[in-house]
Amino acid sequence: AKALADTPPVTHPVVRTHPESGRQSLFVNGLFTTRILGLGEGESAELLGFLQEHMEQPRFRCRFRWRPHSVAIWDNRLTQHRPVNDYWPSHRKLQRITIDGDRPFYRAAEAA
Repeated sequence: AKALADTPPVTHPVVRTHPESGRQSLFVNGLFTTRILGLGEGESAELLGFLQEHMEQPRFRCRFRWRPHSVAIWDNRLTQHRPVNDYWPSHRKLQRITIDGDRPFYRAAEAA
């Protein structure tokens, strides 16, 4: 709830283009994406549900196994982070760094 309160509403594309690689990816989040502009409430909710279900397929997951001195780095511009609290009784020291960067945009892929 605090994360939602601390995050002002913004508008961005549903599909974003990575500024360096040009790869495209879905840019919706089950917690923060509330609707798709230009669609009715029901149609927007249905499409967002479909996209979220699509993104959660096991074939799109990378499961990181923590070991002593592990370091995990990912690019939030193309990935969704979903932590799993499965390291009990061990402890995990976390230091998160977010790079201030670009504004999400969409550029159509060039035809091959």
